[in-house]
Amino acid sequence: MSYPWIDPVIFEIGPLQVRWYGLMYILGFASAYLVLLYLSRRKHFQIDRKEIEDLLVYCIVGLLLGARLGYSIFYNLDFYLDNPMRVLAVWEGGMSFHGGLIGIVIAGLIFSKIRKKSFLMLADMAAVASPPGLFFGRIGNFINGELYGRVTDVPWGMVFPGGGPYPRHPSQLYEALLEGVLLFIIMLTMSMKARMRGALISTFLIGYGIARIFVEFFREPDAHIGFVVGMLTMGQVLSLFMIAVGVSLLAWQKIRIGNKR
Repeated sequence: MSYPWIDPVIFEIGPLQVRWYGLMYILGFASAYLVLLYLSRRKHFQIDRKEIEDLLVYCIVGLLLGARLGYSIFYNLDFYLDNPMRVLAVWEGGMSFHGGLIGIVIAGLIFSKIRKKSFLMLADMAAVASPPGLFFGRIGNFINGELYGRVTDVPWGMVFPGGGPYPRHPSQLYEALLEGVLLFIIMLTMSMKARMRGALISTFLIGYGIARIFVEFFREPDAHIGFVVGMLTMGQVLSLFMIAVGVSLLAWQKIRIGNKR
């Protein structure tokens, strides 16, 4: 099956290029804003529109800085230690979800401290608002023909431009469906029932971790890293930490609430 090649550049105006990947980021932020507005109408989440807009700015900065620094540290540390100024060259590619998550956590902690908001409340809201952005991000990866899967003989395998002559799993689409669509359905459904602070973010961490670990078995490991622990990739190792944090937070909250009764 041939990869449906799409020009990553939507249009150009002189030296300015508008790319699909950048548009996917914009759609991700816009969808997060709409979901946060939707959640703010519920009594369980005490935050107004202006505060949501400010929170989104914090999160955008945290995400972009964290994703770039996370990629530099987790996936190509030696190169960036030798070429520290290249960390700023975001147009060369290289963004890490796990780094972006850490950046958002730090931004959320700063926002919650300044605005005197419950960090777990903000984290729960972000957990529901994040999957649509993950969906758009993986579609952007697919359009760029990057982060493709391992060689396969399944009927829907695709020959990617930079992946050699053999069909590969379209793992970006697997991630878009699992981390984006399925996880969003789960998080949105839970948001209608969950009342314990931290339940939503814990579920997100566990759900994303499981989905990412599963898909990484079909995704081609980074060429300059390969497998880091046995047959586990860096993405799987980092996702195991996510699951551990999610389970620990959920258990801690249940114990804490139980002790108050």
